[in-house]
Amino acid sequence: MRLSKLDKLIKEFCPDGVEFKKIGEVVEFRAGWLFPSIEQGNLNGYYPFYKVADMNNSLMYMETANNYVSRETANKLKCKPAPKGTIIFPKVGATMVTNKKRILSKESCYDNNIMGIIAKKINSSFLFYFLSGISLMDFANGSGAVPSLDKKRFENYLIPIPPLEVQKEIVHILDSFTNITTELIENLKTELTARRKQYEYYRDKLLTFGDGVEWRELGEIGKVKMCKRILKEQTSTIGDVPFYKIGTFGKQADAYISKDLFEKYISIFPYPKKGDILISCSGTIGKSVEFDGKPSYFQDSNIVWLEHDNSKVINKYLWHYYQKKPWKISTGGTIARLYNDNILKTKIPIPPLKEQQRIVSILDRFDKLCNDLTEGLPAEISARQKQYEYYRDKLLTFKSIS
Repeated sequence: MRLSKLDKLIKEFCPDGVEFKKIGEVVEFRAGWLFPSIEQGNLNGYYPFYKVADMNNSLMYMETANNYVSRETANKLKCKPAPKGTIIFPKVGATMVTNKKRILSKESCYDNNIMGIIAKKINSSFLFYFLSGISLMDFANGSGAVPSLDKKRFENYLIPIPPLEVQKEIVHILDSFTNITTELIENLKTELTARRKQYEYYRDKLLTFGDGVEWRELGEIGKVKMCKRILKEQTSTIGDVPFYKIGTFGKQADAYISKDLFEKYISIFPYPKKGDILISCSGTIGKSVEFDGKPSYFQDSNIVWLEHDNSKVINKYLWHYYQKKPWKISTGGTIARLYNDNILKTKIPIPPLKEQQRIVSILDRFDKLCNDLTEGLPAEISARQKQYEYYRDKLLTFKSIS
């Protein structure tokens, strides 16, 4: 980082501090528009049209849109598109909590749930970086269920206005940091994609057999089992034993059952053994998780497992084969679903146990490479974000001229 150059500029242009001004004194506010209709797509010669949902990406600049407004429509409605460099953010509803802020990369329109601010006496990118450290909810009206931006309070918020030379240098430093971080994250994502493809290649290669291997239906190997039904009133948001529903399967549980109920049910109803492969029958159909044996309970009929003889088929071999999604999913109803009969009629190849173990040994190594990177990626992103926020806040902290 070019902190030494920034220090020199501060000593030269504002050694005694900087002036603070109200946001309303240095920007022009631009409300969004309520269009009766918008065109689909993003064509040259038209104005990109953004909705709050379009702001969910992590990019600083808004470069592409799913909708557009024609010049004819804009003129008819007397709509003056916001200029390039306008900073936009949600001004109403739960989306305010997301604190999303973006910069328009070209003349654009946006809907009336979005507020735009046009920098007049301040560098637009400098203002964006400063605002990125401010929570929109600090300027929300009241405490109702639907928050909205209190524009007057926001306009009166004091922000530092260092000399333009200092603003530009801070923007250069933060742009460089952002670009380096983005490149690193993209490289990690590319590496993860490559590793997954490598795993899939060897999985498909190792699990493709000729005529010398026996194929059998899973129903010939074992039986589908599931936990006893848990009623909503038997769960709580805190408790002793995590209860996994279809929405939390393979993630973090958000419901629990008591230890007494857990011990009662596992003593008289089916319960998976450590190593059994749990299967999702709705939602992300066919998603499979190896049961780690820790006290947990699972939603009946939506999360099941195959109870079988491990001397014929080892669990981890089943897990890897399940990744091929061999199921015939029932789609006749309104919601697609994997029924027990779909599972039991699924045919799989069953090589000798020694070959199963060899295949598992190879694929486990590839899977571990993917998992290590999958688990490391969010941690790396979080660490980089915290590092960025630290330097951003440090660079944008100024003492006021007395």
